Amino acid sequence: MTATTTAPMSATPVRAAAPPPARLRAWATRAPLLPALIFMIAVTQLPFVATLVISFFDWNALYPKARRFTGVDNYRQVLTDADLRHSVWTTVLLTVAVVLASLVLGLALALLLNRRFRGRGVVRTLLIAPFLVVPVAAALLWKHVLYNPEYGLFNGLLHYVGGPQPDWISDTPLLAVEAALVWQWTPFMMLILLAGLQSRDQQQIEAARVDGASDWQIFRHLTLPHLRRYLELGALLGSIYIVQNFDAVFTITSGGLGTANLPYTVYQSFYQAHENGLASAAGVLVVIGSIIIATFALRVVSSLFREEVSRA
Repeated sequence: MTATTTAPMSATPVRAAAPPPARLRAWATRAPLLPALIFMIAVTQLPFVATLVISFFDWNALYPKARRFTGVDNYRQVLTDADLRHSVWTTVLLTVAVVLASLVLGLALALLLNRRFRGRGVVRTLLIAPFLVVPVAAALLWKHVLYNPEYGLFNGLLHYVGGPQPDWISDTPLLAVEAALVWQWTPFMMLILLAGLQSRDQQQIEAARVDGASDWQIFRHLTLPHLRRYLELGALLGSIYIVQNFDAVFTITSGGLGTANLPYTVYQSFYQAHENGLASAAGVLVVIGSIIIATFALRVVSSLFREEVSRA
């Protein structure tokens, strides 16, 4: 037998697979979000781009062949027309009044619900309910159940005590719209401020009580400075909605009696006057105003998150 000798095989080192580059990992992480991003762009951004383009044209839907490019004339008309300027002023007045009243009432209710008492959960649920009502349904409730001069609840109570019987919508139209919006937005402010109250440092409050501070001094020097960010957040988020509010104005007053705000004016220009270009210009201005307010709101939210992270 002849012995065969085999040369030892040289072991080749096995190299570990190189990790994918950071850019590839980032795209792999974001890939599941791409369908939602594409859908959001198609639903929101493309219509806005179309609206922006139309805003530079003199375009009446009744005469589609007569449209022509006019540059910024539509924006100039929005800012110089007396009726449109009045609608801008009405929008500002409505927003400021509703937001301030909602914040004050929401703060009072939040201070109440921050105390312990029997039935607090039931009271909290009842106070949140107005914010859960559909806006159109809430406006119809105020218009017919409360404001109606013949069978409304307000005039029924006044008749019971021998008081006057005013026509609330005709006599105080803007106040009627503001009251309905305040009723609906006070629970939202209450929830934000209640969260702020429950995030206070209780040890600091107890130390202040031990030092002899009164409830008013604690509220003024400890609670209000702590709630500043939450008040700003509530004011900014409420302003974003009220600036764009259409339901209450359309349902309660139909934009009459000096209550037409900018969104209702856009509706009138587009659906009644068929002025597509002018309505688009007004709509773009509403969007720009909302974006400015939303930018401040996002900064406040991010600062709140940073404060919570630093505490944790």
